[in-house]
Amino acid sequence: MLNFTFNNDAPLRIIAGPCQIESEEHGMMMAEILHGICNDVGVRWVYKSSFDKANRSSINSKRGVGLKKGLRILEKIKKEFDVPILTDVHEVDQCGVVGEVVDIIQIPAFLCRQTDLVVAAAETKKTVNVKKGQFLSYRDVDNIKVKVNEAWNDQFIITERGTSFGYNNLVVDMRGFAYMKKLCPVIFDGTHSVQQPGGQGTSSGGDRTMVEPLCMSAVAQGIAGVFLEVHDNPDSAPSDGPNMLTPDQFRKLITKLKILDSTVKQKL
Repeated sequence: MLNFTFNNDAPLRIIAGPCQIESEEHGMMMAEILHGICNDVGVRWVYKSSFDKANRSSINSKRGVGLKKGLRILEKIKKEFDVPILTDVHEVDQCGVVGEVVDIIQIPAFLCRQTDLVVAAAETKKTVNVKKGQFLSYRDVDNIKVKVNEAWNDQFIITERGTSFGYNNLVVDMRGFAYMKKLCPVIFDGTHSVQQPGGQGTSSGGDRTMVEPLCMSAVAQGIAGVFLEVHDNPDSAPSDGPNMLTPDQFRKLITKLKILDSTVKQKL
């Protein structure tokens, strides 16, 4: 792995990128934009994008470019911009080949209790980022951590992405940050936390106007990083458009978050 770590007491890290890999051209363009913004703001970052969005509302929803092509694109981005790469896996057999390319393997929220998948990801010895399921209490994170550690891997991070609250709605329980910080580095997923699952019938809705207040609330607790999906034209994106940020919104937000993070983590 590149010289990159997550720590709740260290300066805030950013995980960012479009929801899914749409093409090599689009991925490279977004990586260049994000690389420039993060360098300007002075934050260290990880590029994130998915080669397959297996969890979709409709069978007709676009899912990405697939494993082989997706990894080739991610590897090119990694070399071109010297940036760590994060992508998610859905099947045990994907972990080994994905681990040869990326620096962080992500377990999707709906699969966070799939023991074989979590263990297979941990056995790659890569950092494992588990999205906390919308159906889990923050106290259930202990069990996930044990699964990763049992594979002789101590590179475990957890991402908070909201909890199901009735139909088509998520809420973020801010008490969870204090608890999870005792276990591992904590990431807050600012864009998926404003998602409205299935809220548009054959696709999920969202409210990107709530990304900033939720991120500010999370960062105020002193966490390791923030996860933000960014797209040059969110309203035309094939997935997660309603909750993704534009590059300009992303720049303004991480600038504020950096200032807040440095204030919170001052050694008073």
